[in-house]
Amino acid sequence: MNRNLGETSLCRKRRSVDPMHAYDSLPTPLRQWLSQAALPWSPVSARKIWARAQAKGLSADDALALLCRSEAQTLARDKLAIRQSIPATE
Repeated sequence: MNRNLGETSLCRKRRSVDPMHAYDSLPTPLRQWLSQAALPWSPVSARKIWARAQAKGLSADDALALLCRSEAQTLARDKLAIRQSIPATE
């Protein structure tokens, strides 16, 4: 059963933290980005990328761009999505 995760070939992981509490404690720009993300990001992994970007002195917009690049790299690894995007030959 996929629940609400959609069709993907990527591995799923169990989380030990309360995802709603972790989500609610995120900065507003990061929560807005997560609400529009193509993948079901965990708040913990999104916060790690955000914190790493902030530690490097990047702005909020630069941190969001870094998240977009990370998501694009993950989507590129998704074999199922790649297979479905190739048009069928007749």
